[in-house]
Amino acid sequence: MESSWTGHRVRLRAIEPDDWTAFMRFADQDEGRGSRLDLPRSAESCRALAKEQAVAECDDDCFRLAVEATATGELVGTVGSHRTGPRSGWFELDVMIGADHRRRGYAAEAVALLLRFMFAERRYHKCLAAVLAPNEASLGLFRRLGFTEEGRLREHVFFAGRHHDLVMLGLLADEFDTGRG
Repeated sequence: MESSWTGHRVRLRAIEPDDWTAFMRFADQDEGRGSRLDLPRSAESCRALAKEQAVAECDDDCFRLAVEATATGELVGTVGSHRTGPRSGWFELDVMIGADHRRRGYAAEAVALLLRFMFAERRYHKCLAAVLAPNEASLGLFRRLGFTEEGRLREHVFFAGRHHDLVMLGLLADEFDTGRG
């Protein structure tokens, strides 16, 4: 590993304003991925999002990073911590890999790099992930990384015309295997 932010497959880096074109591509691909259905995004909204993320402060350890393939330098997704409970020592993460780049180990390695940082450098005790029950790929990813299902919010999220369960998964710092990913 070259740095704390680089693995074999991916490098985590700050989001740059020019990343808007990848965000636009990801938004176009998202409709069929089994998450929620959003309104179509304009190119200008993707430009604004990338610019906003490029200058965003890291408040309470909430941040989003670009996931770049080391082999090609191409932006393949994002990973971030979006909610924290610093007093209790927990954080919630999410990861999104563009449809053209899935099933290559990018998400697992990006999550492992983020976990390593949050557990070792920021000294958090627990990581949470919320996954829609129909998203078997994401559930499998988190289980392979050592996460345990801690609960299920029944019919909690509405999309595609029906309600779906939201699965809550957790991983404690001492359960994290730094060799995974």
